[in-house]
Amino acid sequence: MKFIGITGGIGAGKSTVLSLLKENFNCKVLLADEVAANLMRAGKECFEAVVALPWPESIVGPDGQINRPLMAKLMFADDELRVSVNNIVHPAVEKEVLNQVEEERKKHNIEYFFFEAALLIECGYGKLVDEMWYIYADENVRTKRLMESRGYGVERIKNTIMSQRSDASFREHADRVIDNSGDKEQTLLQLRHILG
Repeated sequence: MKFIGITGGIGAGKSTVLSLLKENFNCKVLLADEVAANLMRAGKECFEAVVALPWPESIVGPDGQINRPLMAKLMFADDELRVSVNNIVHPAVEKEVLNQVEEERKKHNIEYFFFEAALLIECGYGKLVDEMWYIYADENVRTKRLMESRGYGVERIKNTIMSQRSDASFREHADRVIDNSGDKEQTLLQLRHILG
């Protein structure tokens, strides 16, 4: 079983690639955001530590769970809070992912284990995965997608893309580049070519 990390900038279409992998190959797909969300649920290992940080207002909603949109808003307004949350959540996510990879290796049921995260490179996953894949899409394509799917304005898209790792830097850390600028069929052809 191969453990493959999937990363790329906003609007590159990582979700599309993951759907194609799920539908066409014998694999498991895990998303960093989902693992993190689960670890921050009430009663899970990151909940208390995250809630105990010095938030300007309570991030626990009426349902007793962390209000994630509020937490995200407060985190992005305060670098120290963001770093503190990441220091709690990232190591826990890594541990959970490696546990799941280990479980799957023991079962011998799947050929590939794909793990997707925007910050795979920053969090040092290059050392943990067998291969790092970078999902690339032309900037015009990304802009069009983000306007259609998320209703973002051109300025917001430009700023977000600028704040992320550069294309050259992604390429430098990646073992493979999947060009997802075209349609699904073109992307699937590339995936079939790589995975056989």
